[in-house]
Amino acid sequence: MRLYFMQKDLFNMQFHKNRIAYSFDKAANNYDKYANFQRLCGYHLCKLTGNVIKKNLLDAGCGTGWFSQYWKSNNNKVIALDISKNMLIEAYKKHAANMYILGDIENMPFLNQTIDIVFSNLVLQWSPNISQVLSESYRILKPGGILALSTLAQGSLIELQQAWKNIDDYSHINNFLSFSSISNACSLYRHQLSANLKCVYYENVQKLLHEIRGVGANYLHNRNKSKFIGKKYLNDLEKFWPYTSQGFRLSYYVVYGVIYRD
Repeated sequence: MRLYFMQKDLFNMQFHKNRIAYSFDKAANNYDKYANFQRLCGYHLCKLTGNVIKKNLLDAGCGTGWFSQYWKSNNNKVIALDISKNMLIEAYKKHAANMYILGDIENMPFLNQTIDIVFSNLVLQWSPNISQVLSESYRILKPGGILALSTLAQGSLIELQQAWKNIDDYSHINNFLSFSSISNACSLYRHQLSANLKCVYYENVQKLLHEIRGVGANYLHNRNKSKFIGKKYLNDLEKFWPYTSQGFRLSYYVVYGVIYRD
């Protein structure tokens, strides 16, 4: 009986990973048009990563290769890894990296201590097991190497969930780890963490939701228990959505971290 539940859990995890990949596959062609927030976080993470030249760098969850291209332009040997085939195709079209691998950040196909830098921008929130991702990254890093990461924490997309609470009782966002949970996962390693609340404003809720879909971030783990967002709900959402003179607000609680390989 115990084996059955283990197999069932593995099946569920793989099912969700496949659906996440499919969501990003659909968004790949137009991803860069909507990914302003992702680039903003990525450039901040680049500053934390520091001056990296002539290193073996893994862009773990590379998307369309925007930051693979950035690191390659600094004369690094860049490996672009992503769970989405179509994202990798877009990265390949840009000649963004030296190598492209379709893979999972929880089980990375690299030998121990072969990578100088692991760069991972807004990817870890999609993993059900952040400890496994950190362990894998630490395993493949050379002594003296670093994992530079950004991820979303609890408090992100809170306006979306609160607006829907006035309409139905379903969850319309995925669960995000708390800052303390992320900190606990990092506690096994020498590290530094910081958090930043970033608010993005939109002229209407339709444009806001369109951008979330545009970057492929609309997949819900509990989709079968929730309603799809249809046009008939937009007026109700706007009525309950926090609005300021800047527009309709959407909050992201971004955690940035650097883990050092000793």
